[in-house]
Amino acid sequence: MYLNCHSYHSLRYGTIPLDDLVALGVSCGANAMALTDIQTVTGIYDFIKACKAVSIKPLVGMEFRGEAGLLYIGLAKNREGLGELCRFLTQHNFKGQPLPTTAPQFENVAVIYPLENIPQELRAFEYIGLRPEQISLLYQKTWLEQLHKIVVLQSVTHRGGKEYELHRVLRAIDNNVILSKLTETDYCQPSEVMLPLDHLLAKYIHYPQVLTNTEKLIDDCNFEYDFSTPKNKKHYSGSKESDLALLTKLAKEGLLKRYGSSHAAATERVARELKVIDALNFSAYFLITWDIVQYSKSRGLMHVGRGSGANSIVSYCLGITDICPLELDLYFERFLNLNRKSPPDFDIDWSWQNRDEILEYIFDRFGREHVAFCGTIAEFKYRSIFRELGKVFGLPKEELDALSKQRPDKHDHNAVVKEIYGFANMLTKFPNMRSMHSCGILISEEPLTNYTALEMPPKGFPIVQFDMHIAEDIGFDKFDILSQRGLGSIRDAVDIIEQNAGVRVDIEDVTISKNETAANGFLSKGKTIGCFYIESPAMRGLLRRLNCNNYLTLVAASSVIRPGVAMSGMMAEYIFRHNNPDKFEYFHDVFKQHLGETYGVMVYQEDVIKIALHYGGLDAADGDVLRRAISGKGRSKDALQKVKDNFFLSCEKKGHPLELSQEVYRQIESFAGYSFCKAHSASYAVESYQSLYLKVYYPLEFMVAVINNQGGFYRTEVYVHEARMSGADINNPCVNKSEYQTNIYGSDIYLGFMHLQGLEAKIGLLIAEERNQYGDYLSLDDFIRRIPIGIEGVQILIWIGAFRFTGKEKGELLIAARLLLVNFKPQHREPMLLQEPTKDYKLPKVERADFEDAFDEIELLSFPVSCSPFDLLQTKYRGGARAKELVNFHHQEVRILAYLISTKQVPTKRGDMYFGTWIDLDGEYFDTAHFADSLQRYGFQGGGVYLLLGKVQIDYHFPTIVVSKMAKMPFIPDPRYSHSKRHQFEVQKNLQQDISATNRFPYPQPHEIGLPRKAMGD
Repeated sequence: MYLNCHSYHSLRYGTIPLDDLVALGVSCGANAMALTDIQTVTGIYDFIKACKAVSIKPLVGMEFRGEAGLLYIGLAKNREGLGELCRFLTQHNFKGQPLPTTAPQFENVAVIYPLENIPQELRAFEYIGLRPEQISLLYQKTWLEQLHKIVVLQSVTHRGGKEYELHRVLRAIDNNVILSKLTETDYCQPSEVMLPLDHLLAKYIHYPQVLTNTEKLIDDCNFEYDFSTPKNKKHYSGSKESDLALLTKLAKEGLLKRYGSSHAAATERVARELKVIDALNFSAYFLITWDIVQYSKSRGLMHVGRGSGANSIVSYCLGITDICPLELDLYFERFLNLNRKSPPDFDIDWSWQNRDEILEYIFDRFGREHVAFCGTIAEFKYRSIFRELGKVFGLPKEELDALSKQRPDKHDHNAVVKEIYGFANMLTKFPNMRSMHSCGILISEEPLTNYTALEMPPKGFPIVQFDMHIAEDIGFDKFDILSQRGLGSIRDAVDIIEQNAGVRVDIEDVTISKNETAANGFLSKGKTIGCFYIESPAMRGLLRRLNCNNYLTLVAASSVIRPGVAMSGMMAEYIFRHNNPDKFEYFHDVFKQHLGETYGVMVYQEDVIKIALHYGGLDAADGDVLRRAISGKGRSKDALQKVKDNFFLSCEKKGHPLELSQEVYRQIESFAGYSFCKAHSASYAVESYQSLYLKVYYPLEFMVAVINNQGGFYRTEVYVHEARMSGADINNPCVNKSEYQTNIYGSDIYLGFMHLQGLEAKIGLLIAEERNQYGDYLSLDDFIRRIPIGIEGVQILIWIGAFRFTGKEKGELLIAARLLLVNFKPQHREPMLLQEPTKDYKLPKVERADFEDAFDEIELLSFPVSCSPFDLLQTKYRGGARAKELVNFHHQEVRILAYLISTKQVPTKRGDMYFGTWIDLDGEYFDTAHFADSLQRYGFQGGGVYLLLGKVQIDYHFPTIVVSKMAKMPFIPDPRYSHSKRHQFEVQKNLQQDISATNRFPYPQPHEIGLPRKAMGD
């Protein structure tokens, strides 16, 4: 009898979670109920499972609403009916059209209209929904004549009481109004609750035909879904057999290319993997991925295949990945095994500049009806909850900011705030909006609208209405098509090197960069700024602590730097053992034999499989089951206990003492949830080497590429500094030399127009386009004739020195620009047959003070170019230590003058502390630590130069100054405002710092890690 139930997937409308909705049906005695969320099928698959588990017949459909409210409800009679509903809604979503007031002609859908929106004539599949409060209308002849079409309509939206108020709050959030401004049409009636079945039936007792009609409609709706069969594209080449034949052919060709003709281990591994791939019906999945990569290669695009897919030698032979699993002892079972029916996905990165081209290819190649992005369900988060609720209750902006940004103990606790807290608790984990998954693509056998309606976000690629977890649950395997700026930097650097140096670097040949000698030297010193994944202060510090000078150590470093690994204590233990190989014993011979590369520490997820295999006697597939179970990958407590019992039984069969096996299991349990996929780390390390190789041998071109790809961890200023330290001459933008992006001529780097704050992007692009087509600008006058720019834009270009080729001072140019533009007509920009001579104005010479240019640069670029920040200090002090000398001052106090690069806030047991990264007077980097007690008196005051006092602590080759005092050093007054003291110190506030923070728990101390350094034999 419940034909119109809303869950909280009726976004900002329904208030009942799916499981609670089904539980409510049980408590009310329902034997059938329909989930009809508003214009979505997000919850239907979970709903079906939940209903089946409690012997309730699930009906599925959608409620369609317009601006005036409910239009009609569609119930799918079968799978074809769901497809009809989804295609109907998809069409309107894509076109952005309002829904029609009457339903289209459906074949397998029942449509229910509310009394307020009944069409003049009802078709065979259409019904009238009568609410209990409308029963009295049946006394009227008009409605009695329609009795054969009337069904029960007891809508369910909330559970009454406070939850009804929550519904009204959600409606206010959705309408962006305060609660008191809602109208009755904005929200549902208080009666939209689930009544006990006997109470509901009693309301219609005098009209048994209505009940009969409703029961017949329920009987007619029989939507069944097979959760066990794959729904992704079944075959690549037409059949399972031909897919396997093609995959085998391609794998053997790649095997010959990668390993030669007589590599027995590789040949055996390929054959074994192909057997598993075929048994799990994943040949098409591999071939589709290969197809996408082949297109990418044909277009000359770089990609990186990473994640657990890199554990596969077939992936390596197909060119999907560039990681040799034999070299790194990677287990295929971490990626696929017969116990793992749902595969992990391939993670493939492209440059952020090329990803859309790859996506367009996928949609065109496999059919736009069959391809879409996964959706995501964004929940109400802490800040958004308080901000949205604050607006609903009419709080002013200041109080909204306080509520959303401050910790709860800082909040005012008046009556309104207490009310907000009550609703905030109710909204925790509530879905707020549907969005697009960042990278997950579904490729289906049947049209996707057989399963879901599609939505078209501004990005321009359709998305399904469910997330990746539901997608996997109902039989889809997603393809992760990712993007990153690191690949863009590498690809652009190769092009810039060819243009500037005349050399074409085959950077995709990883043999020239991986483990390259000079690159290893840079690596060990942490000289990696600009390089993918290894440029952050934390990573550079780790590289120095490890004296990292080879590929395998970098692979380990790429794993232990991950937050979870460091949180478990494995990072600290790995660093200790790497630097002190003679100060620990391997826990057991198995650990020495199979984890010797990482000193007996389970750094990688694959290490869990190794220990399960070689110590516990499990096969690799069961080892992966153990890893997944302990790490909480969708396993129940019962499943975990079964895996644990199996492990101990197997250890007993191998003759291991129980106490020893318990300690091994404890270590697995401690680290399995935190460890990182080794293949993923290895893929990252290869890309890191590629970028590092370019930095070592072509530093100027590489830094230009990094700048143009908008950097990585740091702001543009830092990469400009790196280029200067590598020998570049840095030039401000010039209308006759610069492009929109930064460019290079020999060792001269010209900053691009894109970096000028306040200059329109279209003007920056047009300046270069016009010059490249018609030649250099001859003068300011010529420029103004050719570029449609106002005085504000011209002033920006003058202030940054973009017309310095004229030989005139900025003051003269400013006056000339105003004279030229005061009576300038746009039609004067039409091309002229003969160039008019440039007007030569006789203007007064305007003297400029020292460093005026530097302050112009800070205002427009956020950093000085024509001088160092140190040159702008009031103080003449230049003494103290230098970064290169710090290794000689262990436990000694030093004073150092430094320019702030970045800060990171981290929690400790003594309160929040900060790490700082700086450059000294020589331009060299060093790092500092600032504890809570020091920060209370000597805190950071934004970007700029500081004088630091602190004690040097050297931690495994890496010096850090633990700062006890610091003071920000004032700049000289801005000479451009010599007449206005109020503005003399404003511009220097534009100096920036890179800020980051983490909310993790404090790292464990050595005694808390629980990893024994003594052997414990059998």
